[in-house]
Amino acid sequence: MRKVVLFLVVIAIVFCLYEYARHNSAHSHAGGPPGVVGSTAPAFALKDVDGKPLDLADYHGKVVLLDYWATWCVPCRSEIPHFVEFQNNYASQGFQVIGISMDDGPDPVRGFYQQFKMNYPVAMGTTQLAESYGGILALPVTFLIGRDGKIAAKYVGLTDTGIIQQKIESLLKQ
Repeated sequence: MRKVVLFLVVIAIVFCLYEYARHNSAHSHAGGPPGVVGSTAPAFALKDVDGKPLDLADYHGKVVLLDYWATWCVPCRSEIPHFVEFQNNYASQGFQVIGISMDDGPDPVRGFYQQFKMNYPVAMGTTQLAESYGGILALPVTFLIGRDGKIAAKYVGLTDTGIIQQKIESLLKQ
């Protein structure tokens, strides 16, 4: 009986720590290492999967949803249609989605892009870029960047897109 109680206590502690980390990833305070809420979003200049330039600086003054994802990531696949919808609904208000694929190469990404009718730029991520955002250890990871270029929210793992949408709408009003 004691082993069962001890096991349940350990499970409860692990769950609480997980929820605390998840909550703080979206509501952290300013400062700290790169990729932390309140810090300036690290700059990058890449080529999208069609070879066109993609520079974060070109979107300064807009609210940016920066999504680290991969074609093989099941939770990513469920979020992307919502991000396409966000791009459709909020682009005229100064909003932009940018996808950073962590796939091994661009070929599966191009097919995925067409299949999911993605309406925003997607570039291939690098280890260096992922590290500049604090390290991307799991997918998806979604950052919301305010018009001021600072990270306003960070969501790790599959996140209720209603929560993301509320934050987008809040940032667009600022």
